[in-house]
Amino acid sequence: MNERMIRYAIVGAGNIAQVAVLPAFAHAVNSVLVAVISSDPEKQAALKRRYGFEHTGPYERLEEILGESRADAVYIALPNHLHREFTERAARVGVHVLCEKPMAPTVGDCEAMIEATQDAGVKLMIAYRLHFEEANLYAVETVRSGRIGDPLLFSSVFTQQARPGDIRTRAETAGGALGDTGIYCVNAARYLFRSEPIEVASFQEVDVDPRFKGVDATTGALLRFEGGRLAQFITSQAAAKVSEYRVVGTRGDLLLTSAYGYDGERTSELSSGEDVEKRTFAASDQFAPELEYFSRCILDDEDPEPSGVEGLADVRIIEAIAESAALHRPVTLAPFQKWDRPTERLLSVKPKAQSIEPVKAPSPSIG
Repeated sequence: MNERMIRYAIVGAGNIAQVAVLPAFAHAVNSVLVAVISSDPEKQAALKRRYGFEHTGPYERLEEILGESRADAVYIALPNHLHREFTERAARVGVHVLCEKPMAPTVGDCEAMIEATQDAGVKLMIAYRLHFEEANLYAVETVRSGRIGDPLLFSSVFTQQARPGDIRTRAETAGGALGDTGIYCVNAARYLFRSEPIEVASFQEVDVDPRFKGVDATTGALLRFEGGRLAQFITSQAAAKVSEYRVVGTRGDLLLTSAYGYDGERTSELSSGEDVEKRTFAASDQFAPELEYFSRCILDDEDPEPSGVEGLADVRIIEAIAESAALHRPVTLAPFQKWDRPTERLLSVKPKAQSIEPVKAPSPSIG
């Protein structure tokens, strides 16, 4: 592998950037932090002291800071409604883009991001950390192996209590449970069934909880796949913390608990007839593998998986789910081809990241 280090600028210094992305550079052997871009001078100064990078400044100076720091790539950890703007700005100055999910609020935004990066000749990867995570890849390989027979049903619950005032509670920042947490359920159903849904039906609770302004606090959805496969999930930012999914096949089932989190251990329970096999997966750094992999893609000039097309695949389904809830009827999805799926070739296990006390960046959830 090329020994050159890929130089990263982190765009956004909110909670996820501070507690997960910045500490991950300690475990990403081919990646180095060279800049943090934030609108808050207090964050700039504190993080510069903590991590020792040289370059920092506000969002208005993005292009200038990328040039000064000689950044090869950005990690965009901004609110969803800003993903397109900053992807396009980075692409225009020739910088590769690793962008948090959901990729963007709309299919049109996703398509524009893909076009901008392709036109600029830079790579675009969406930060699906679970595509590299041991427990989820174990689930993928278990289902692929046929140990539960033909997978027919997927069921998931992903819930938490949102902190009042968080960006996830507001329409102007493209918040809502569906985009923030429901995307994990949609993505898991797709990588476990290894196909794309053809129809969706859903219900949403909007403006019932006073914390939420014009966005869903709770969404329940049913996705129909070819071959008689069904996936259903409930996601909420107004319920107690739960994170799990179950895949049921013709001969058995697999349950994964703490399935979507990044700060604790996960457990699986594989049942087939009378046999039950339980496994525990230790807490690990789920962000360093993303950085290392994207850096390898840049160094070796390879297309990443998960790509912008993977991000688009989820957003088109999320749009259809929201449309179904608004229209009070099922919505049919146009055919969509997606060949590359996560497999064990992406597996990377890193030691648990150091716990960090964030600077003016509270957790998005409470309790």
